[in-house]
Amino acid sequence: METIISKDRKNELYAFVYSQMNALLSKDDNKISNMANFVALLKSNFDLFWVGFYLVESNQLVLGPFQGPVACTRIPKGKGVCGSSWSDKKTLIVPDVDKFPGHIACNEASKSEIVIPLLYNEEVIGVLDIDSTELDSFDEVDKEWLEKLCTCLLTVI
Repeated sequence: METIISKDRKNELYAFVYSQMNALLSKDDNKISNMANFVALLKSNFDLFWVGFYLVESNQLVLGPFQGPVACTRIPKGKGVCGSSWSDKKTLIVPDVDKFPGHIACNEASKSEIVIPLLYNEEVIGVLDIDSTELDSFDEVDKEWLEKLCTCLLTVI
């Protein structure tokens, strides 16, 4: 079971992850390696249920580097939380996935979710997807920091 983190502690953890990410990720490394280390940093520091990337390929999202239980491998544009984030080009915070119209249940244990689109030259090239086993796990602090982290990641992939 995941632990809900206080807002102050969450900011501290994100600041730590941000500094670690800047030290770890490099343009000299492969895109997949950087993305894999990115999700490992998030998973290990926040004890997340599932964290990973879906990458745009042939007009669908295809599973990329992730940590957690097995996942859906392909998601159509506009479908589920990930596909909706892609089509809307915006971060989506879903406090209760069972109340999201068209939610794709890759794992029944997932109760809440946040998805951040990776925007490169105004186009979505993928999404960062994070799932929690607890309801209402994500907030504006997560949104702000995860968008900042993803923007930084885009400079090395």
